[in-house]
Amino acid sequence: MDNDKFGEGAGQSRPPRDTATPDFVHPAPALARTVRLVTGDFLLTVNPVDGSEIEPCPPGGDPAHAEGHGGKQPARPVRYSSEERAERQRAAQPPLPTGPPAPRLPLLERDDERERLVRLLGRGRSVRLTGPAGSGRSTLLDTVADDCADLAPDGVVRLSGYRRTPSELLYELFAVVYNAPQQRPDRAGLLERIRDIGAIVVLDDLEFGGAALGELLDAAPECAFLVAATPDIAAPAADSHLEEVFLAGLGRSSSLELLKRTVERPLTEDEANWAGDLWFESEGLPLRFVQAGALLRQSDSLRPDPEDPDAIGVFDSADGVEVPLPTLGEGAAPAALLASRLGESARQTLRFAVALGGEVPHQAHLPALVGDTHADAALGELMNCGLLSPVGTRYRLAAGVIAQLTEKGYAEDMAAHAHTVAQHYAWWAGHPSVTPERAVAEADAVLAALAALVPGEEAGHPSAAVLLARSAAPAFAAGLHWTAWERALRIGSEAARISGEVAEEAYFHHELGVLALCTGSLERARAELEASIAMRGALADKRGTVAGRRALALVADRAGGLVPGGRTPAGEEVPAARHEESASPPGGVSAAVLPLGASGRSKSSQEPATLVARRESPAGGAKPRGPLNVFGGARRNLVAAGAGALLAAVLGTVVTLGAASDHEEPPGGNVRNGQSANEDDAENGLDADEPAVGSTSRPSGDPDATGTATPSPSPSSGDPSKPGIEPSPSSSKPGGRPSPSSRPTTPTRPPSTPPTKPPTTWPPTSTPTPTPSTTPSPSATTSPEGSTSASAPITTSSAPASSASSSGSPVI
Repeated sequence: MDNDKFGEGAGQSRPPRDTATPDFVHPAPALARTVRLVTGDFLLTVNPVDGSEIEPCPPGGDPAHAEGHGGKQPARPVRYSSEERAERQRAAQPPLPTGPPAPRLPLLERDDERERLVRLLGRGRSVRLTGPAGSGRSTLLDTVADDCADLAPDGVVRLSGYRRTPSELLYELFAVVYNAPQQRPDRAGLLERIRDIGAIVVLDDLEFGGAALGELLDAAPECAFLVAATPDIAAPAADSHLEEVFLAGLGRSSSLELLKRTVERPLTEDEANWAGDLWFESEGLPLRFVQAGALLRQSDSLRPDPEDPDAIGVFDSADGVEVPLPTLGEGAAPAALLASRLGESARQTLRFAVALGGEVPHQAHLPALVGDTHADAALGELMNCGLLSPVGTRYRLAAGVIAQLTEKGYAEDMAAHAHTVAQHYAWWAGHPSVTPERAVAEADAVLAALAALVPGEEAGHPSAAVLLARSAAPAFAAGLHWTAWERALRIGSEAARISGEVAEEAYFHHELGVLALCTGSLERARAELEASIAMRGALADKRGTVAGRRALALVADRAGGLVPGGRTPAGEEVPAARHEESASPPGGVSAAVLPLGASGRSKSSQEPATLVARRESPAGGAKPRGPLNVFGGARRNLVAAGAGALLAAVLGTVVTLGAASDHEEPPGGNVRNGQSANEDDAENGLDADEPAVGSTSRPSGDPDATGTATPSPSPSSGDPSKPGIEPSPSSSKPGGRPSPSSRPTTPTRPPSTPPTKPPTTWPPTSTPTPTPSTTPSPSATTSPEGSTSASAPITTSSAPASSASSSGSPVI
């Protein structure tokens, strides 16, 4: 076999050895393989190191974002030609085993079913072929597919339904008919393409029925389906219009003929009688007679050659007793007896297959797993004995073989064998020479090894599962086998939780969030990404945290759109925040949005109730014509946590907003928060400092959310614990620091021109006229983690001060 094609050593060129270099100097590690895919309107970069990155696909074609697609959107999918389809179908067949080929068996007693199936498919009717395991369904499908090769415009498409969902089968049908490299359309785009396919779809080993089967048929109305299933699969829906064809066992004469063809010689009288009893026991299943023929061939090989007097058979004695016929029980369950007469490599391969739930690794892996350089020949031995059956692009144990081998002790040390397979595949799947397509072909064996190790009861097994999932998951994603991608991520996440590998668990949560975003499951994507960000924040994984925030910002964009200013509620740019820090959003800052803390977990589980944003003033410097815009948010916090000081600052902002909401509205010519003070407008009294960008505080007299101004009460009746009531001027902070109300109210800088109205003294005695205060307005501060929060001014409320002063935060 050509191992270079499979990936063992493909593309590897060894540089000449430098004898001057010490042996302990390790070579430079291979670069990580990144693949860019287009899925729907997303551009997905599969990054096996920090986690996949996702962003909207540039519509006009950004060369920086569309590398690998010619600097523009990928071309529309085009159909393969008939020659290309035939070549791809041949490449998708299971590999031919090494060694002498098995005899080609005829199709016996199936002429009526064959003609009926071809006739129905030629009329565009869909058919369901039902038969027990081992009844020869796959052989009949192969023959019918050859007969129908020229009936449909898109030819015949062979698919395997083993462990496949309707959605997976639709994507596989799309991949067979259309040439769309590194593209995975969304659901709408997929159905649009599938509706135009006119082919005969031959689907073997179907594992679903009912409404799911109806969904598959309705998605491809121009296709005629020939599906094969066992009787235990649910029947199709009554309105599916599927023709039913049942496949029974062979008759006695046909069974004896099949046995004779398998042995390649005439049967003796005893063998014929034994075959008759076997036919009655097995109900004429062809698989049983293929295996019975293998038993007779093994018996022939154990007998001495009559032309060689020196040859002595293993079971011969001095009296010349020949090898006896198998018993009826051994003929009905021949797996153990067949395996006992095979080589050690074949028996060891069976042990690995039992440990993997029936999955047989590719023959190129057998020498490394078994420890025999000629172990790849074991696949041919097992095929000739009827112990394997082709499934899609690979082989697995035939029906009933697992139970028979397990009864004879082949399931011992299953965990150890699965551990060996996991270690081998972890190295192989992560090798740069292994293409994603080859990794996808081994997906079932890889997933079986993962499932056998988790939950692991032996030391080292969960860690081996983590390593295998970490290596295989990016390859499955790049190979567009996303069901295997999801299963590997979920098993890997559980294994990482068991083994305590928090960094790897964060990676798996990130990938699951990206996958959910690609498939449109926004709530699941949000939950997975938030878990990943929290874990990576606790580990101080800066690059991983930034990648998670970018994806989470895209989730917020798809879930509820952008807030004013073109940013997410966290203040990050969409679609991709290219910097770790994000400035305050022009539209305002949510009071409940907090940056990441050292632990990476949220300090406040409350969702922001409102999002306050300033309204631009009309031209000419006049005051705004309405109240502040209050956007009902109820948005989920996009960042995980905040430190205690910043939490106190946010609370101070809320208190300040309430305290300032009862003041009367200022005269029309004075500055109010939300307007920018221009030096050119000094003659109109615009002599205050410009408030900080993103400030959420309001001056006294500003209308509240309902648009009505509330006059401030007398200071003597103030209660510092109640918002909206000013405290007395004599109140001060702990430590003797005077409160802002006891300070002079002169401006912080002299105005360029005298104000039109002199400032009044505090407290007001009649109609209060506010003057610019030296109290600092809350300003937007940017945390090192890239989140935005509001810093609070110093107020005279004593209740919050006692709770915040102990943490070293600004006293509120």
